[in-house]
Amino acid sequence: MTTATIEEIALSMIPGLGCAGLRRLIKIAGSAHEVYNMPPTEVYALFGNRRNIAGSIVNKSTFARAEAETASCQKRGIRALFFTNPAYPQRLNRSECEDCPPLIYIIGECNLNAERIISIVGTRRATNYGRSQTERIVEELKDEGVTIVSGLAYGIDATSHSAAVERNMPTVAVLGHGLDQIYPVENTRLAHTMVERGGALLTEYTVGTALNARYFPARNRIIAALSDAVVVVEASDKGGALITANIANSYNRDVLAVPGRATDTYSKGCNALIANNKAIMARNADDILYALNWQRQSLPHTTQTELFNTLSPEEGAVVNLLKECDEATADLLAAKSGLSFARLSAMLIDLELKNILKCLPGKRYTLV
Repeated sequence: MTTATIEEIALSMIPGLGCAGLRRLIKIAGSAHEVYNMPPTEVYALFGNRRNIAGSIVNKSTFARAEAETASCQKRGIRALFFTNPAYPQRLNRSECEDCPPLIYIIGECNLNAERIISIVGTRRATNYGRSQTERIVEELKDEGVTIVSGLAYGIDATSHSAAVERNMPTVAVLGHGLDQIYPVENTRLAHTMVERGGALLTEYTVGTALNARYFPARNRIIAALSDAVVVVEASDKGGALITANIANSYNRDVLAVPGRATDTYSKGCNALIANNKAIMARNADDILYALNWQRQSLPHTTQTELFNTLSPEEGAVVNLLKECDEATADLLAAKSGLSFARLSAMLIDLELKNILKCLPGKRYTLV
């Protein structure tokens, strides 16, 4: 690692500076190198009565630790990414995420700035229903260019990572400890396989940082910020999954939740998120793609064209109406096409089976 990286790590280690404070400091100085080359009088003037922080910068008091951390990272194949690095996940740099870590540690070559990233979270005590719903959603997303993010915990997290690995999808685990260890230990093989197949392990914590329960809520903010949307599969009325959902809402990320039976303990959290308008109902991948306004990538245009060429005149008329108005109810389509409601209803089912259109909530229809 370069001298610049050592300086960036050293800055991140200064007690009391904090994530937002470090980001603001770099905006003022331009780089970690420039911070450490500022005249002492300017540094003390900048921090006013926070002389302990200014003193740490002037005296370079964290340099020895930063150099040791650099050596540990090099030994283990860990990269340190500062927030000014183009490879750093830019979603964490958005203005609403100022509390996200300015420096992260990563093992793996996964693109953290992929076009489509979804976080899947849920209870550690996943039921068969929760695991099957997770696997089904990942299966339905496998050809849509999506990277899956989770926390490598038991239950829904591990299921989402495993499902992604089995389908050759990149998947990222955000950890609440240093990268010299894996927790839970039972997921060690899974973690290594994720990295081998193009995924990554990510943390804000230095090598040697032990597991601590208080780090998990902080870890959850990275899971929320790293993605375009957070999907909660199973959650009780308390717990980390709901914390992640609330953080995602505060970061202006879409939150979706898989519904469950009202009497099921680990569906209470998801059902509450939906009932309180804190999450969109996610019955399948189509609901997720629609919520994010993502077009399907798995149906080639040529195939769609061939299907359109085989349509009857009546079916073609309905498709053309949907091209004009983007989406419409069955009543509107019946009125504009002149078809009987019974005839139109049967036609809509046929077109849906041909994957030409899909039914949206509220019995609205749109082209795939």
